[in-house]
Amino acid sequence: MLAFNLFLLKYAIDVGYRHIDGALVYFNEHEVGQAIREKIADGTVKREDVFYCGKLWNTFHPPELVMPALKRTLKTLELDYVDLYIIELPLAFKPGDVFYPKDENGKEVYHDTDLCATWEALEACKDAGLTKSLGVSNFNKRQLELILNKPGLKHKPVTNQIECHPYFTQPKMMEFCKKNDIIIVGYSPLGTSRDPSWVNLKSPPLLEDELLVSIGKKYKKTSAQVALRFNVQRGVVVIPKSFSPKRIKENFEIFDFSLTDDEMKEIEGLNKNIRFVELLMWSDHPEYPFHDDY
Repeated sequence: MLAFNLFLLKYAIDVGYRHIDGALVYFNEHEVGQAIREKIADGTVKREDVFYCGKLWNTFHPPELVMPALKRTLKTLELDYVDLYIIELPLAFKPGDVFYPKDENGKEVYHDTDLCATWEALEACKDAGLTKSLGVSNFNKRQLELILNKPGLKHKPVTNQIECHPYFTQPKMMEFCKKNDIIIVGYSPLGTSRDPSWVNLKSPPLLEDELLVSIGKKYKKTSAQVALRFNVQRGVVVIPKSFSPKRIKENFEIFDFSLTDDEMKEIEGLNKNIRFVELLMWSDHPEYPFHDDY
């Protein structure tokens, strides 16, 4: 569950959500921390009931900046630890507090990327008790193998957060992660907005798909609920986001029905192998992850 403001997050916790997907660059850590603390204070949850994921942004990849970045997140959240801390992207930008550093021509300024050195700094965060577990996001197979095969690896990544939905089912990455005991966390499980500035519009709107709508009618569910149920049955952790209390509640109501094996195969057949989130503005970065097959 990606939190957008104080009211929506508190409502989501009341509905039953416990996994909160956050990040420094969402610019809402203060509100998220306040919502968590208020729901703890009113007895709705205990701290150990909430699973909070924080993310290391691209400008904090140098090892000496990793722990300070996490401590900054914890200070803003007013929490003692996060449950999961992940590298948001395998792309290092020029270090500093300008999250999207640009040169005089308006082009992003990159930085040498050493994913293994960054990972070692994350390991130190876990050893210090600042996070319970570690993971990555948007890593391809080669980048995951860099970490998994790193000499002296102390803590392996437990998750890889990637785009995953019926139009982009990620079968090869699913198989690789399963073999390595890495949990897939699927972002954009309902597709995305249709904003051409960052969304690939070659793929049609997911939730209008006739098969998802048809299966939804059978179970008296929405196409969104069918798409979420599909991933949950595949063992994918889904993190839907919504600005609507009604849809936040609907997105949680996926545990009272199951898709048949035939329906699962039909939905798998919708795979177009096309990303909604391509991040093409950074495709010239040496560690851009989406040039590889997976």
